[in-house]
Amino acid sequence: MIVQRFYEDLSVLHQNTEPGRAYYVPSSARNDMVIWNRESSDRLQMLSGCEWRFAFYPSIHDLQDLFYLPDYEPGKWWKKETVPFCWQLRGYDSPQYTNIRYPFPFDPPYVPQDNPCGAYLHSFSWHRDPEAPCAFLNFEGVDSCFYVWLNGNYVGYSQVSHHTAEFDVTDLLQEGENLLAVLVLKWCDGSYLEDQDKFRFSGIFRDVYILKRPVDRIRDYVITTNLADDLTSAVISISFDFSRKPIPVSMTLMAPDEKSFLFDRKVSFGKGEETVVRVPVHNPLLWNAEEPFLYTLVMDTGREVIVEKVGIRKVEVKNCVLTLNGKPITFRGVNRHESDPVTGSVCSMDQSLLDLRMIKAHNFNAVRASHYPDVPWFYQLCDRMGLYVIDEADNESHGTAPLYFGEDDYSERMRLAHVRIADNPDFIEPTLDRVRSMVLRNRNRPSILVWSMGNECGYGVTFEKSLRWTKETDPTRLTHYESAFYLSRDREFDVSDIDLFGRMYPAFSEVTDYLDNDPDKPLLLVEYCHAMGNGPGDFKEYLDLTEKYPALCGGFVWEWCDHAVYNGKTPSGRDMYWYGGDHGELQHDSNFCLDGLVYPDRKPHTGLLEYKNVHRPLRASYDMQRQILTVENHLDFLDPASKISASWALMLDGAMIAGGTLFLPSIQPHCSAEIPSRRRTPVCRADTIWALTRSSFLPVTVWPARRRKLSREIWKPVRPYRRPPNQPARPEPDL
Repeated sequence: MIVQRFYEDLSVLHQNTEPGRAYYVPSSARNDMVIWNRESSDRLQMLSGCEWRFAFYPSIHDLQDLFYLPDYEPGKWWKKETVPFCWQLRGYDSPQYTNIRYPFPFDPPYVPQDNPCGAYLHSFSWHRDPEAPCAFLNFEGVDSCFYVWLNGNYVGYSQVSHHTAEFDVTDLLQEGENLLAVLVLKWCDGSYLEDQDKFRFSGIFRDVYILKRPVDRIRDYVITTNLADDLTSAVISISFDFSRKPIPVSMTLMAPDEKSFLFDRKVSFGKGEETVVRVPVHNPLLWNAEEPFLYTLVMDTGREVIVEKVGIRKVEVKNCVLTLNGKPITFRGVNRHESDPVTGSVCSMDQSLLDLRMIKAHNFNAVRASHYPDVPWFYQLCDRMGLYVIDEADNESHGTAPLYFGEDDYSERMRLAHVRIADNPDFIEPTLDRVRSMVLRNRNRPSILVWSMGNECGYGVTFEKSLRWTKETDPTRLTHYESAFYLSRDREFDVSDIDLFGRMYPAFSEVTDYLDNDPDKPLLLVEYCHAMGNGPGDFKEYLDLTEKYPALCGGFVWEWCDHAVYNGKTPSGRDMYWYGGDHGELQHDSNFCLDGLVYPDRKPHTGLLEYKNVHRPLRASYDMQRQILTVENHLDFLDPASKISASWALMLDGAMIAGGTLFLPSIQPHCSAEIPSRRRTPVCRADTIWALTRSSFLPVTVWPARRRKLSREIWKPVRPYRRPPNQPARPEPDL
């Protein structure tokens, strides 16, 4: 075998990777577009989005050639493939869908001896920039582990599929042509922590690029906002970590209108001084999902510029109620995988925008990144569009539960299963590593309100340690971990660092029993209304509970989309999709992956339309005797009078016989207003049309004719976006 067996060694999670840091893309000069189009930065050299050479081997032992050496001649079995991709969707190996069970025998840290692997080769040209001579190679997502060589020299090793791995390759790059070689294995000891309910895909599935950096630079920065209790002032703190020594930074902070300068000066740090800049903001515009105000922060070191968006907000629990900026909020959320029937787990910005636009348009205000951190720019989209996020570590060891199938009770199985991984000291560092990578990369994003330690792993010492580290590292956010519900009876467990008590699919009686007995933590339905078939048929009943109990902070529907593999068209021209068991695999969970609110091509199920109606932000009722229209505002922050125009329509046998505009008065959140009618006939009914101004990010309900038009514009499948070399840079997306 040509590599060491790091993939079966719990003591080796990464080798030669850089310490974790916040996600950002620098430029040589200020470039605000880099947030939405990072390829526009002259300091980023994208290596993906083009053809690489690829060879698949059914077993790691079949790979005998030192393919990473510069003089290696690829044989005929080497093909050209565009990276990123999932190799099962290119005819190598085959897709497999399994929910709980591991797709291999349980024997951690060992995996099957015949471990499939993919070898990658990519030649690229490199020219040293005197202003930015340091080079850092980034992999944003590789499933499940990988080894890297550059020009025949070993670079390093890393695992954790949905984690950004960064390597310093400054001394290994050469002027002109370079050869990058990567070996990806299908399984590693980390696969025991990646047993999520999804198709199992392998390969380099996210972007690969090189960042050019100066020697003296900002290595990392942490942005926190301290909001006064009366909301009239705030302090934005930026804490710097420099590569070698503190350097002067010219800093500019602009208001959301990008016209007012709140801070504009050069900051120097003396020897021994803390490298923190604090900027006071008076009468701040606060970030929330309904009005996502973002300040612009520019950090210029003289040799590079970093542009960042800052949201001022404060999330906390008060009297067992979830609050944002001092006001109670409710999560109207959905669980979302990175999933596409054509590209698998490869998800472009166009694909993400399609999902997020539909999520907003159907009255959701929150997304749970289930069950792993999303691609890093996803959170910037949520910042801008106004979506609350529960970010979740790439950790699920659900497969330990079937080891105890002799126990009839699921709760008892989970309590027993915790000893194998969740309460196993050998897995403390692997669990911590996954939480650290998530928090350190994403903690500057205002849209993230809650850190989740993972999903369905049981509970034990690994999560006690991870929760403690998270609360010490980032006390500005809340924590959550649903599997703490399944506490073993072996000893007393520490759950004091969990802020939200999470449950999945509880009976109504279980919810009311908890809320009626003086709970000490808010209750979060982290998964509910399983959207398989007619499963999501009780949205109204759950909403009634949420409105009755302030300590019930909402929930997240499972899940956003059906999972499937596109398999061409039928003779009649209809798209065909394959599910579990359709690929010849012996172990699978059949069509249990059909549990989304939208089909694989993003056409809505009826459950999605029901959710939109139940959770409409403005609700109207008409009193025929008094001829009064009552409008209720179910938003948490926004007065709709300045954002929404309204109209009424009178229908007879499906045809409109009268209509006109409707004056909408000021309605404070969670209040109502009465609007007198000017006609003797009822002017409003359930299908009253509410149209929004372009400046608003609120969901909309539209005329049926307009809905048909949107179905062509929004619901058509989107393929990955790759900009051709001569095409101009993509403009900022219209969110």
